[in-house]
Amino acid sequence: MIQGAVLGSPISHSLSPRLHMAVYEFLGISGKYRAIDVSDEALPDFFAENCEYFNYFSLTMPLKEVACTLPVFKSDLPIRINSANTLVKRDNEWSLHTTDGSGFTSAIDHAGLTTLESTLILGAGGTARAIAQALDGRSQRIEVLARSSNRRSSIESTIDSSVFDFHSWNQTIDLTSYDLIVNTTPAGAADLLAESVPFNPKALFFDVIYSPWPTVLARKWSDSGGDVVNGLELLIYQAIDQLSLVLDETLHKEDLAKHLRKALKA
Repeated sequence: MIQGAVLGSPISHSLSPRLHMAVYEFLGISGKYRAIDVSDEALPDFFAENCEYFNYFSLTMPLKEVACTLPVFKSDLPIRINSANTLVKRDNEWSLHTTDGSGFTSAIDHAGLTTLESTLILGAGGTARAIAQALDGRSQRIEVLARSSNRRSSIESTIDSSVFDFHSWNQTIDLTSYDLIVNTTPAGAADLLAESVPFNPKALFFDVIYSPWPTVLARKWSDSGGDVVNGLELLIYQAIDQLSLVLDETLHKEDLAKHLRKALKA
């Protein structure tokens, strides 16, 4: 039987248990998966005390960076972006991974976004770095709008091929010149940008938040005639990629994603 859990704080709102249990059902796997409230300070001790009882952990805020300090094997990508969302045990050895970037690209593929000239990412934390790296070379230009200039070097280092630019946070930024805008900030942090949303915006607005939904910015984007994708799509695809790592097999993403969308509506 597979034993899994999503760790983070706060965690009571998480839909990951419903998603992962739905995957088990779809694949005919026996397993249990639950949500456990773990702070960043508590993660090292929690992992040391509980790792023998679980097969994998999903990691959400605020654990994505501190997870990179755990004494486990780390694949190249979490090291590069200093962010991880998955811990997997195989043959009693634990390894650290991230599926945020791959899950994001699957989500925008599903949304039909195939050509990207310019992308704006709101925020520069772990999820933003994963998305920036995933879009490197796919979007000709990647720009970041963030509150802390101290984050500039960490997110710029994830980009090799795309042209990069960094903006200090301001509420009057021109949002008309992008094909994709991705909000990775905490709920409410980007609300004031709603005043800058143009009429009938051309960009796809992707908000990694799914609760509470809709965000102020997502509602304004939709009300102005723009296309919006919420964080459930990212959650679905990164969960599928996590289970691919756990089971060590390639899963049929779109079949599973269709099943998971139905499971979330049930």
